[in-house]
Amino acid sequence: MSHDEIKAVCENASMIVCGYAFSKKNDSNIEVLQIHSPHHALILSPSGDVLETSMDDVELNIVLEYWQKNHKYMEEVYA
Repeated sequence: MSHDEIKAVCENASMIVCGYAFSKKNDSNIEVLQIHSPHHALILSPSGDVLETSMDDVELNIVLEYWQKNHKYMEEVYA
């Protein structure tokens, strides 16, 4: 991934936690990208189930913990 592509991911992310960009996709799934190593990626269902990943088990557990603690900040607010 180029620097510009990573920058675009960060700018469009719904949330960034400890170097991981969390972005909602059109199909309601959540894409997680490790900013400093973009080949480490994860796709979560809206309920937090792992659909795809290129992360090892240790990193995956860390990211899932970030998700559990912070996913409320990605909820849409309606006025």
